[in-house]
Amino acid sequence: MQKRIRSALVSVFSKDGLEPLVRLLHRLDVTLYSTGGTQAYLEDLGIPCTPVESLTHYPSILGGRVKTLHPKVFGGILGRRDRPEDAEDMKTHSIPAIDMVVVDLYPFEETVATTNDEQAIIEKIDIGGPSMIRAAAKNHRDLLVVPSRDDYGAVVSMLEKQNGETTLEQRREMAKRAFSVVAHYDVAISRHFDPEGTSQFLESLRNPKTMRYGENPHQSGAFFGNLEEVFAQLAGKELSYNNLVDVDAALQLVSEFPAGDGAVMAIIKHTNVCGIALRDTPFEAWQAALSADPESAFGGILACNRTIDEDTAAAIGDIFFEVLVAPGFTEDALRVLSAKKNRILLEQRGEVRPSRVYRSLLNGVLVQQPDHGDYERWDESGGRESDPREKADLRFANIVCKHLKSNAIALVKDGRMIGKGCGQTSRIDALRQALDKARHFGADLKGAVMASDAFFPFDDCVRMGHEAGISAFIQPGGSIRDKDSIDYCKGKGLAMVLTGMRHFRH
Repeated sequence: MQKRIRSALVSVFSKDGLEPLVRLLHRLDVTLYSTGGTQAYLEDLGIPCTPVESLTHYPSILGGRVKTLHPKVFGGILGRRDRPEDAEDMKTHSIPAIDMVVVDLYPFEETVATTNDEQAIIEKIDIGGPSMIRAAAKNHRDLLVVPSRDDYGAVVSMLEKQNGETTLEQRREMAKRAFSVVAHYDVAISRHFDPEGTSQFLESLRNPKTMRYGENPHQSGAFFGNLEEVFAQLAGKELSYNNLVDVDAALQLVSEFPAGDGAVMAIIKHTNVCGIALRDTPFEAWQAALSADPESAFGGILACNRTIDEDTAAAIGDIFFEVLVAPGFTEDALRVLSAKKNRILLEQRGEVRPSRVYRSLLNGVLVQQPDHGDYERWDESGGRESDPREKADLRFANIVCKHLKSNAIALVKDGRMIGKGCGQTSRIDALRQALDKARHFGADLKGAVMASDAFFPFDDCVRMGHEAGISAFIQPGGSIRDKDSIDYCKGKGLAMVLTGMRHFRH
């Protein structure tokens, strides 16, 4: 069903990109209605327009808060052209039909991001704009709605090609877009007033990026968000669904270590860390991290908290990896790493610190605060206090363990993970896995430390760890049988730290 545009209401906040559209409408002999600043803009361009006030016979009032909220405006938008009774109402009340509505909403999100002035924020809650967009979208059988300046270019192309006419399919597509714009706007406002999301689950993310497929080739997948805020892709093939999942895990882990504390290199497989080390340089950190488990590193995701130099790039280039993300790359490092075209190189631009974490399950969504904590206390509860080397390793191990799937155990020595067990159904199984890993790759367990993501329900893990050479332990505590593990450490002269903070990762 083709419709020719003969009249349009144009009322926008931002005039960016508007000129080509209004000049085209003028050339097509479209009657333009406008308000306030948009009217002045059109007049400055020499484009004639009819003030909305002359249509409504009512001035803009309350400092511009009320301009378009009037039956003659909404009647012109909502009147159904194929209904005789609507046509009669419009004729009786002298309501002109409006065939096109062009609106760009007040910049609420931008205002919230740039000021804490609550009054300024409140004034950027658009009332008339969303109402007109919704009305025009509802009546899309007869109207074309243009809900954002992001749509101007596409609409100009459409109208030029079709000489001012639109199809029902095109109008319906723009209506779909319009409802999405308004929904996003409403969610942003609601999130401002309820930042913790205590009353209902609301989220609106734009810019969907279609993945080649989801977790497996038979599944579709998409990412909603702005990846450019997090990193810039410098080289390599298109990121996959699984790449993004692992990159998120890698960045969350590496972000725990400020660059000023030393260079950290982490190797991630299936969201779990299989190698991580803290050293003076990225090159040394890479060598130490890789030695923990060079088998699992194959095809992994690499993350560093410092700029990658040529020496590090040359060493990394010896193995196959999917993605490397770092805050920077030297020119020589980029040249070396880009030699293989499929390698994905990401330059980190922003932090990954979400305010909430979601998981879809059953017929709803679980929401929680992210686990930004480390420990809430440091209680030396064993047979002796941990020495300075052990303290550093215990802190390191506690962070690493926090980022492993539960049940989890991390073994660390001299700022390097030497073994880990994760995703096990018992803590003793996680420890067996960690010890087997460490022994398989020739790690010296004497003097190593152990971290557990949750309490030890028995003294079996502490006993097994001690027998393997481990000298210090860190765990949250909280078991009714904490005394068993503590007493064992006291009897053997072992250090044990209780943190009071559990780090389950299901």
